[in-house]
Amino acid sequence: MATMTRAQRTAFLADVHVGVLSVNRPDGGRAPLAVPIWYAWSTDGVISVVTSSASQKGQAIGAAGRYSLVAQQEAPPYRYVGVEGPVVTSEACELERDLRPLATRYLGAEAGGAYAEAWHALDPEATVYRMRPEHWLSYDATDELGI
Repeated sequence: MATMTRAQRTAFLADVHVGVLSVNRPDGGRAPLAVPIWYAWSTDGVISVVTSSASQKGQAIGAAGRYSLVAQQEAPPYRYVGVEGPVVTSEACELERDLRPLATRYLGAEAGGAYAEAWHALDPEATVYRMRPEHWLSYDATDELGI
């Protein structure tokens, strides 16, 4: 199994992929919550996700104080990067600092701007949760598939 180098992992996370966030549920009696989510990767090595603090995701992240995120490439050559670590900050989400850049990353400037403004107006409890990865898992099937 071919793992990625640090440079390959960070380049992969900088690309646009929908992540799957996993976090232990506060009740502890069920399987962890795992949901698709947009994420941002910063050059200082921090993953950021935005969700309502009142949502299942937000409540679970707040209770656990950590989360995992996996980003994958769904077409050959298959690749993925998984990270897990503690939340280093959680704060009210700001339109220009957090939402607009995130929505623009996934939808482009025009659609992303409109989406961010609508989201900001509808979700006053949006919170940005920043996590610094402590554990990494990666895979790149390029060599194995001969691509």
